[in-house]
Amino acid sequence: MEKDMELRKSDFYYELPEELIAQDPLKDRSSSRLLVLNKYTGEFKHEHFSNITKYLKKGDCLVLNNTKVIPARLIGERIVDDIVPKKGFEAPKSGATVEVFLLKRIDATRWETIVKPGKKLREGAKVSFGTGELKGTVEEVKDDGNRIVNFSFNGIFEEVLDRLGEMPLPPYITHELKDKNRYQTVYAKYEGSVAAPTAGLHFTTELLDEIRQNGIDIAEVTLHVGLGTFRPVKEENILDHHMHSEFYIVDKEAADKINNCRKNGGRVVCVGTTSCRTIESAADENGVVIPGSADTEIFIYPGYKFKVLDCLITNFHLPESTLIMLVSALAGREHVLAAYEEAVKERYRFFSFGDAMFLTDDLG
Repeated sequence: MEKDMELRKSDFYYELPEELIAQDPLKDRSSSRLLVLNKYTGEFKHEHFSNITKYLKKGDCLVLNNTKVIPARLIGERIVDDIVPKKGFEAPKSGATVEVFLLKRIDATRWETIVKPGKKLREGAKVSFGTGELKGTVEEVKDDGNRIVNFSFNGIFEEVLDRLGEMPLPPYITHELKDKNRYQTVYAKYEGSVAAPTAGLHFTTELLDEIRQNGIDIAEVTLHVGLGTFRPVKEENILDHHMHSEFYIVDKEAADKINNCRKNGGRVVCVGTTSCRTIESAADENGVVIPGSADTEIFIYPGYKFKVLDCLITNFHLPESTLIMLVSALAGREHVLAAYEEAVKERYRFFSFGDAMFLTDDLG
């Protein structure tokens, strides 16, 4: 596995024409294209995602991340009665427009957030959202600039957020998303992510039923995707990059399914890098997945020895990102970059709403 490779950010760069960045989801989730890549040989085939069942075998275990994206982007207005005017100046007549981006829930009313512009929201500042049915007070400014905001509202927070919040689409998507559900997987259950596990967007309930009928087990784990998923690698030596922390849960049922699959000689097939990071974080040195929950900062790059994962269904990722580094750890950097070059040549659609890859040990 490329033991002598220098781990430089620039080694994971590829040229991508901007027009290949998918701006909208396809009408039919499973109609996207699929590039099937043999992780050992680098050979590949062009397919459609609806035919993924051809490459899954009886006895395999498909691992899904059932996290649900919250509409984490709130646009509000500074409440002016908390603004103390400077000497010689009157208080402003109306509050400034501010953005509050929910990152991580602390308790029933408090969240860690990113705010823009930060200079307008110091400790004690108050913000109103919508017609005032949701209000927030900045309780603390953390060392990294994030704010702890305490919200007040009537009713159920999730219902208020669903009315007032916007889906936190990645910065490379500039089109408005008309249907919020298209940035959710069909199996999304537990709210907590600020980005979708996008490899799962290709599955329909019908396709999942077909997979089960073919004798393939499905295990569901939860990893709440953080904003750090969009954080670029800034250091040229990738070993200097610090991964963001994300919370995961693996229950006993999922752990048993995965462990039994491995015991019986089946393959563990992860849907997305988040599912991969979850089970690799939850596994012991012998590759046994231990039920539980924790925060993980696992960083997977070439040279990493996978403990549980055999195959991976994933989208096409940004150049020089930690995600393309993870994919390269499984199939080799040269094989992955050659496959990406082929995908560009064949005009595949890239990133969150784009096409998919299946990294496998058998092209069938």
